[in-house]
Amino acid sequence: MRTTRQMSVTLPLEMADMVRARVESGDYASESEVIREGLRSLAARERAVESWLRDQVVPAYDRLAADPSTSMSPDQVRAHVTRAD
Repeated sequence: MRTTRQMSVTLPLEMADMVRARVESGDYASESEVIREGLRSLAARERAVESWLRDQVVPAYDRLAADPSTSMSPDQVRAHVTRAD
């Protein structure tokens, strides 16, 4: 059973040059390795965003929904940020 699939992609010249440069520098053995690493990085970033949303944003929203009196108006936020400087 194959674990890979051949694909053809079209990249803007700037990106294609970046891929070639990474291979030519010896950082990667092939253009495919560069693309795979880019996709792994994209997946990691997406997991990090999902985790942030689930672990921080949703609980903060739930706390605010449970007690709206804890919210701040945009003017209050600006005043708070300005004082922090």
